[in-house]
Amino acid sequence: MPTPHNPVLAGKKALVVGIANEHSIAYGCAHAFHTLGAQLAITYLNDKARPHVEPLAQALAAPIVLPLDVEKEGDIEAVFRVIEDTWGRLDIVVHSIAFAPKADLQGGLLTCSAEGFKRAMDVSCHSFVRMARLAAPLMNEGGTMFAMSYHGAQKVVPNYNVMGPVKAALEAACRYLAYELGPQGIRVHPVSPGPLKTRAASGLKDFDLLLNEVAGRAPVGELVDIDDVGFACAYLATPYARRLTGQTLYVDGGVNIMA
Repeated sequence: MPTPHNPVLAGKKALVVGIANEHSIAYGCAHAFHTLGAQLAITYLNDKARPHVEPLAQALAAPIVLPLDVEKEGDIEAVFRVIEDTWGRLDIVVHSIAFAPKADLQGGLLTCSAEGFKRAMDVSCHSFVRMARLAAPLMNEGGTMFAMSYHGAQKVVPNYNVMGPVKAALEAACRYLAYELGPQGIRVHPVSPGPLKTRAASGLKDFDLLLNEVAGRAPVGELVDIDDVGFACAYLATPYARRLTGQTLYVDGGVNIMA
């Protein structure tokens, strides 16, 4: 996609959390922000992920590339310290991470362990609240925060299991953060992409069947891709969307409107 003549995010500083590889939704967001002129801070989960993420960060000219495991005490704070020391401000945050232990994810909700539910909620939901708490003071000129959800937060999607209630909590958290941060000019968006072939989605049972079913039901007649999600988020981060906040944005080709 060509660089626009008017990069509407020029000068903006964006933190993108959740890139695992070039198929990640987070990468679609980072690519869109970069295309529209923003500077990027990018994180990777651990040393195993680093070789896959660093080349992508280099291609996007990201000046900040850091490890971040939200279950590791102090990691989130360390990332925001570097951002504050390097930039002194922040305009955009993307939270695109989720986790549940495999046994709890692939079993039904009734069989989900308390520990598995707790970890899923902490990584997939509460870590966004913790990031928002640290990001808000750096958004002294306003800003935009994004968290990635899925339609299983609103309706029952077979095999989505424990992640349905967890993503519902994430969407509710976004609404409450939108209310609390609105007076500071900070907007908060839960974004609900249609199913995509990402590494995270590969852990869901019968995911290929879901992809085929959704493609057949989408009013636009095809699945969305990570660039669709990325540029939708980029639009919401521009002044053109300055009065939008708190509502779940579906980027799914219209599947959510179908009975």
